[in-house]
Amino acid sequence: MKKIEAVIREESFPQVKSALEESGYISMTVCDVVGRGKQKGVSLKWRAGEYRVEFLPKKQIGIVVEDKDIDEVIDIICDKGRTGLQGDGKIFIMPIEEVVRVRNGDKGAKAL
Repeated sequence: MKKIEAVIREESFPQVKSALEESGYISMTVCDVVGRGKQKGVSLKWRAGEYRVEFLPKKQIGIVVEDKDIDEVIDIICDKGRTGLQGDGKIFIMPIEEVVRVRNGDKGAKAL
């Protein structure tokens, strides 16, 4: 099993969420986060001059899947979250040793 953690644009989240659900990936954790990448935020011009926003609002999605589903989930997130501009986000993949459902003690893939 692997945990996929994706940080994406807020405006991309509804499409990503819908596509994941339509493909059967219902279970996920979602957090509102702020962050920045290599671009170090954005510069905006106002009447009074230039204003720098260093940390931009993002959505962080955490989803644990079986190894066989990793590529499909990544493809969905990339397809629905890509604008082609800086700030589209990042996807991190981490190994999961075990999953246990608190309600009944199910373990492994059965607990997903």
